[in-house]
Amino acid sequence: MTSKIVPVILAGGQGTRLWPMSRTTRPKQFIELMGNRSLFQQTLLRVADTDLYAAPIILTNADYRFVVAEQAQETGVELGAILLEPVVRNTAVAVAAAACFALRQNEQAVLHILASDHAITADESYFDAVTTAGIAARDGWLVTFGIVPTRPETGYGYIAVGDALPDGLIRVSRFVEKPDLTTAEAFLAEGAHVWNSGMFMMAAQTFMTECEALAPETASAARRAVDLAQIDLDFVRLDAATFEAAPNISVDYAIFEKTRRAAVLPVSFVWSDLGTWDAVWGAHNPDAAGNVVLGSALLSNTTNAMVMTNGAHIVVEGLDDIAVIASEDAIFVGRLSQSQQVGGLVNSLRADLATRALTETHQTTYRPWGGYSSVLLSERFQVKRLFVKPGKKLSMQMHYHRSEHWVVVKGTAEVTVDGKISMLTENQSIYLPLGCNHRLANAGKIQLELIEVQTGAYLGEDDIIRTEDDYGRVDQDMRPSTEKFSDLKRDALSTARHPGVNQASGCLNTSVALVPPKPKEFDSETPILALSRRARRIGMSAKASSRFSILALSQMNFSCIIMMQ
Repeated sequence: MTSKIVPVILAGGQGTRLWPMSRTTRPKQFIELMGNRSLFQQTLLRVADTDLYAAPIILTNADYRFVVAEQAQETGVELGAILLEPVVRNTAVAVAAAACFALRQNEQAVLHILASDHAITADESYFDAVTTAGIAARDGWLVTFGIVPTRPETGYGYIAVGDALPDGLIRVSRFVEKPDLTTAEAFLAEGAHVWNSGMFMMAAQTFMTECEALAPETASAARRAVDLAQIDLDFVRLDAATFEAAPNISVDYAIFEKTRRAAVLPVSFVWSDLGTWDAVWGAHNPDAAGNVVLGSALLSNTTNAMVMTNGAHIVVEGLDDIAVIASEDAIFVGRLSQSQQVGGLVNSLRADLATRALTETHQTTYRPWGGYSSVLLSERFQVKRLFVKPGKKLSMQMHYHRSEHWVVVKGTAEVTVDGKISMLTENQSIYLPLGCNHRLANAGKIQLELIEVQTGAYLGEDDIIRTEDDYGRVDQDMRPSTEKFSDLKRDALSTARHPGVNQASGCLNTSVALVPPKPKEFDSETPILALSRRARRIGMSAKASSRFSILALSQMNFSCIIMMQ
């Protein structure tokens, strides 16, 4: 009996060419560009036929693990595994790691390698191609899908084809990077090149045999990364040290251009890598004026426009060949036909410290429990909108340098503060003092929304210590029991009230060394050392005990000067 094909979806890319919608923390595969599902979800649904496919293996960056799990759950597609890449190392080692992992379950596994951010019309011709490629892969070929060109495209890589093989396959001659227009026109006229789709079909064992012969460092790194992988909740963390040692090279150049087993299957189904706003425009169905509008907009006397907005109402008058892309906090306006230049603009934004964040994060940040939007940020206060899904809860956590006020505007909140649980409904509020151990949960059946006002000397997202978490994010060195935590608070009160403790200023969230004037009463040790030693005795690490001591003193309204290390 022929085993099912194992889909391998590569979902770790950090694309920037669709800025400002696509950013490092939420790249294009996880946003909705073609309908009401993300590109990643659409990819999952293409491999949902359980008669043809086994449960898919997902390779992604560790930072994207929760969004992958959440979006997969929304589709109802059961996953085989989520492999977490510790660093970006291109596709060669990623595919090799997936092959090694699949071989553990089935020595005869055939893999269908798929990008998570492409737009594909999965019609009959598509699945006919999958079937043909699957048969060829079982016969020992490493198959790549080549899209028959319909225009002189400069935004895609190409594959030069060689001699004909059985069943419509052709030998791979070489891979060609994105050409200029003159070269692309020549390719189209010659008919000896196809677009490189980035999709492959291969037997896992055949691929690893070729990888060991042609790219031994990649093969070794992949095997070791899988052998030393750690299970973390529903994820498989590939070993960081060995994965990082792998060469940073694509599977095209590491294997397919060198092996004698590489074959290309020319196909004509509708495909786009959605690499530019021009490509997104082309993947939609423009109206009679050639316009594509996603979001709230009014176009007048405008032709060949791509307009997308996440909030602001866009009005365009009397323009042609224009792209207007408006996120919550940034707007791109440029020639649609020149939208390949966006990547270079992003590099310029990233090089400037003042604008770097615009390339990395959105105004709205998503978490496995929901997310938050920054509404207003100043030097010593910040206002956020938090939203929590029904049945979800945040981690039990505390902060060193900020207090918080929560006002419920929708739903029912269950708030835990230092062990005391309160239920809040709309228009009710609660105060969270600096240093309290607190947690927020949605106890209702609708989405919980609230306004959070933070005040304090430092408002960064790294000012957080998690002591309990449903998603495996607990700080391992901050696990003292509630009783011991209370003992530390009592010690902090006693120490902070000592007449020898002087008030200082400039509390920074950086490191662990307190620099107050040393009072006579503490000739043997400073207050910070006294608290730090006490914390060490109950099992905290050196770093955690020092950080807690800073927290304890600042909680008593005694500011601390921290030496930056």
